[in-house]
Amino acid sequence: MSISESTPLNIVFAGTPEFAAKHLQALYDSRHKVVAVYTQPDRPAGRGKKLMPSAVKVLAESENTPVFQPENFKTEDAQQTLASLNADVMVVVAYGIILPKVILDTPKYGCLNVHGSLLPRWRGAAPIQRAIWAGDKFTGVSIMQMDEGLDTGDVLLEKSMAIPPAATSATLYEDLAELGPPALVETLDNLLELSPTKQDEEQANYAKKLSKEEAEIDWRLDAQQLHRNVRAFNPWPICWFTHQGQSIKVWRTEVVESLEGAPIGTIVDVDKTGVEVSVGKHNLKLCTIQLPGKKPADVHSIINGKPDLFKTGMVLGE
Repeated sequence: MSISESTPLNIVFAGTPEFAAKHLQALYDSRHKVVAVYTQPDRPAGRGKKLMPSAVKVLAESENTPVFQPENFKTEDAQQTLASLNADVMVVVAYGIILPKVILDTPKYGCLNVHGSLLPRWRGAAPIQRAIWAGDKFTGVSIMQMDEGLDTGDVLLEKSMAIPPAATSATLYEDLAELGPPALVETLDNLLELSPTKQDEEQANYAKKLSKEEAEIDWRLDAQQLHRNVRAFNPWPICWFTHQGQSIKVWRTEVVESLEGAPIGTIVDVDKTGVEVSVGKHNLKLCTIQLPGKKPADVHSIINGKPDLFKTGMVLGE
């Protein structure tokens, strides 16, 4: 049976960034009760390296919800504190701290996780980015019963969506932040009648973390892959290449037909729409870039001020 409206769940929420805060807000707006919130300890941020609370902490304090910020759950004190809350379920969204088995087993109905992919595809740290990077047509959110593995638990509910052709990790993140919260509430509303589905291990793959090294543009890759990289690595770590002794970031590109047959990395055209670079079957047009110490800007405005920066025949990366 589903959980009746007269018996809302007592929920402990664990999360850290804005993505998690949107799910927490959905719980506040639901008929269930958030009895406590866990989030990572305040971290230094900004030029002054001032300790800043997470988005989840800011929201929880505005709702007068008790907030706990342990470094981990290895101590008996941290474990007993959670047990004393007598939660029906713990909801975990982008928390960033590993939960040991004793914690997973503490709430009455265990711990649920909202994961930004259609599991078992893209388990791990960067599912949103890797879906774009790999050229996936669809993604979504999975509400999962947590176990000791890395995103290996039984799936209770999934919601899917098509990945827009021009999606970046930033925009897809926002799309999933809208898709996930109602899916979470739907799961909680029907928790006792949902049938957990075991993940197919043969279909599983891992979404490894991104790195600045991986974001360096390799002009030997085909244009489609480079275009996906630019979108996947936006807003971090941002694709980049070295030209005339400076590191230039690439924020937006287009794939265009290749008629030149020029050597890889060669600039074949420069106009107000961008800088066209030869990368194989198709060419890659650099549309929005960022010079060191400057803000991202359309290429044509940069060329107006620096006409010698990009010229036809130059080979990028030399």
